[in-house]
Amino acid sequence: MNKLLTLTCCIGVASLVGAAQRDKEQDQIQYKKKGGNAPVQQQQNLPSQGGKKFKTGPVNNPHYNGQNLQQQNTLKYNGGNKFNKNKWQGPVSNPSHAKIDADSAANTKFNKTKNVNINKNITVNKNFKFQKKQFNLQVNNKQFAMNKYKQVQFNQNYKIAGAHNWKGAKYQVFVNYHPQWHDTWWWNWHHPHVVFIYGGWYYWDNSYWYPAWGYAPDSVYYYDGPIYSSSPAEDPAQTVANVQSALQEQGFYQGDIDGILGPQTRAALAEYQSAQGLEPTGAVDEPTLETLGMV
Repeated sequence: MNKLLTLTCCIGVASLVGAAQRDKEQDQIQYKKKGGNAPVQQQQNLPSQGGKKFKTGPVNNPHYNGQNLQQQNTLKYNGGNKFNKNKWQGPVSNPSHAKIDADSAANTKFNKTKNVNINKNITVNKNFKFQKKQFNLQVNNKQFAMNKYKQVQFNQNYKIAGAHNWKGAKYQVFVNYHPQWHDTWWWNWHHPHVVFIYGGWYYWDNSYWYPAWGYAPDSVYYYDGPIYSSSPAEDPAQTVANVQSALQEQGFYQGDIDGILGPQTRAALAEYQSAQGLEPTGAVDEPTLETLGMV
């Protein structure tokens, strides 16, 4: 009887040991199927590299060499350009970028450099001679101009940007220009040639037309600066319209011929002037009209 009980206990113990061994082997098989090894109780320290220690932890640990990799989501560098996740900050070597506002002549800026973008497909005709025309313009239609362009405001401290860098006596008029505000009587007394163009009054003085600020309380202007015209018989709208037509014939201007010195016309002027080796004023000046054969 004792032998039977002893045999029964041995068989039971052997069964338990065998079951535990089978469970262990089954766990090993499952880990191998998953591509891993059986878990260990102690975490191993990762080796150092280059004298810098790698911090242990989960795979998505945001720390690497003591730096937060989340910063890479904010700043990236590509070809020397610095980018922000939500906003491009511009090339490091040129942090400022002038932008031409297509709706506002007041915000249109040229004259920073002579390196104006030139259409490589345009061939400049050095012997170009333009025949002046008389255009049928809506010069008395104030609403027409207001629907197309944003008006500029009077600023007695206004100076034409970049004019001090232009070389030559013929550009001095732009350097010296500053807006003047006077009443109707004063303008008529000092300047016999005053015309009404697109809602604003202009006076002629020494071959240039200027805005006559204050001539009428409801006057509007879309460009604040001199417009060259060798004779008061040709008003500023006709001068600008002829310049637009001449630039259109040479492929520099694709807009409407409306006689208004708006942003698109000024951009075309600057491009043409740069191609001719002139100061890129973006304005109707004497050297430009000379190259166009309009003087």
